[in-house]
Amino acid sequence: MRIRDEFGVVFESERFVAAFAHRGGPSVSPGMLALVSVLQYAERLTDRQAADAVRGRIDWKYALGLQLADPGFDFSVLSEFRDRLIAHRLEQQILDAILAQCNKQGLLRAGGRARTDSTHPRHRLHP
Repeated sequence: MRIRDEFGVVFESERFVAAFAHRGGPSVSPGMLALVSVLQYAERLTDRQAADAVRGRIDWKYALGLQLADPGFDFSVLSEFRDRLIAHRLEQQILDAILAQCNKQGLLRAGGRARTDSTHPRHRLHP
């Protein structure tokens, strides 16, 4: 809920316009799906659990700016959203938007020590 209170709108749908058809509009706002993706990651939820949270949790509805009676969307929309982001190389937009908002709120500062995780599977060296 602090995201909405302190940050306002984090993801404008215009950031993701390249990934969606120019005719008509997406049935679910790309900006909202980006925020759902962040909340989903933060709570370590599956797509189905995240879609259920959009439908049934008042804290998620508030953070997303939805009416209490909003029916949400099918869980498959999340994987389709991620596929479109990757296909159009827009996945970095989500991280950039979060970092920009955190910087704007004074939550990030320059300098200092950075912690790295050498055990992450993508970065592990194989003999």
